[in-house]
Amino acid sequence: MPTISMPKKEVPEAVSPPAGQARAVLARFRLQIDRQTKAAFAELGDAEKAGREIKKAHPTVQVSIYDAEESRQTVL
Repeated sequence: MPTISMPKKEVPEAVSPPAGQARAVLARFRLQIDRQTKAAFAELGDAEKAGREIKKAHPTVQVSIYDAEESRQTVL
């Protein structure tokens, strides 16, 4: 009985994770609205400015800035 030989599959060198499953790299200062991260900023001043604008427009929500390097949260 003859044998069948299948061609070998080529494996890509670097396999990237499927789209949507890789974690996004966040900047140091994270703007959180009601304990949910909504944006990330490299500078504290930019995060505070955005947070104060949101707090001014929506005074009932809890707005805070999380510092990832120092593991510290500041409520605005």
